[in-house]
Amino acid sequence: MGLSFGSFDSVCSTAALVICPLLGASGQGIEPNCYSRNVQIGSTLIFQPSTCFVHIVAILMTGIMIYHIRSKYTAVGRKEIVMFFWLYMAIELLAMFLDSGIIPTANVSYPWFTAVYTGLIAAAYCCLLINGFVGFQFAEDGTPFSLWFLRLSCLFIFGVSFLIAIATFNSFIGFSPTKTTALFIVYLIWPIFCVTTYTLSQLVLVFRTLDDRWPLGDIIFGIAFYTIAQVLLFAFSVTICNAIQHYLDGLFFFTLCVLLSVMMVYKYWDSITREDLEFSVGSKAAVWEVKDPLLTATVAADFEEDTTSNYHGGTAASLVGGVSGGQYYYGGGAKGGYSQGGYGGAQRGYPPTSDRY
Repeated sequence: MGLSFGSFDSVCSTAALVICPLLGASGQGIEPNCYSRNVQIGSTLIFQPSTCFVHIVAILMTGIMIYHIRSKYTAVGRKEIVMFFWLYMAIELLAMFLDSGIIPTANVSYPWFTAVYTGLIAAAYCCLLINGFVGFQFAEDGTPFSLWFLRLSCLFIFGVSFLIAIATFNSFIGFSPTKTTALFIVYLIWPIFCVTTYTLSQLVLVFRTLDDRWPLGDIIFGIAFYTIAQVLLFAFSVTICNAIQHYLDGLFFFTLCVLLSVMMVYKYWDSITREDLEFSVGSKAAVWEVKDPLLTATVAADFEEDTTSNYHGGTAASLVGGVSGGQYYYGGGAKGGYSQGGYGGAQRGYPPTSDRY
């Protein structure tokens, strides 16, 4: 059966997507031709156990990436890109419950959770799309305008996708499980459009703005992983499943490759951003510099150079008391010394006064 635009019959017969149990004319969903084995833990039957393991790894890795992004306090687009990873974490968390069957497909809440899952996927790709233009500084990153434009755009896409999905699942306002063109666009076409636009924008950014070409490697690897994920899921899922005797299927490799592509998004962003170490709050050691002019003047006064020394043309001083014999006994003429009152003259010869220094 070939792929037909607007129809999930071919897609769902190949890949075990979370939306497939809610589509089709039979009312029982569209069952894939081959899917991975189930595991029973106690009295609970866990579907797609290997894929659930990848979901857990993805959640942990995303948490690590979010931590490192937040630690780059002054990096460009930090607040914008971290929203994409929060959305991806929410998607993986929800997918773990939907793929595993912890939320049963026969439960009345399953269509609503699946609609939320569909909306989050569309919103995450929208967030990635907008992040592709943050580097061009059409709006200064981190400002309320930039952040709220991103948030409202993602919220709008989430709302539209959620309404399309729930209307398709529950046959609302002209939608039905057999009329899936709008859901097909939201679920399959929209992600490809966003990834393509993001990739092209970053290629322009690298070639026209950056001197370093190493980030191209991150882009190439990210696109390669994403493309492999789509091919393995929609073209070779049944072949893989039969070859490995139902232990794994294409959904496992799809989830793994998408995780790797998301990690490449982080790696690329990290490679093109530089942190201002003066304002960093991470573990890097900061170099502090005295900026207070009053404090600088005080420190300079404490270590003022002796301009009356012999090296600066002054009277040669002895090693005892810092004054010469002539200064001590003759007082340097009229300035007073031993000959003009000894120790009580106009100016004491010893100990030397501070104005001699």
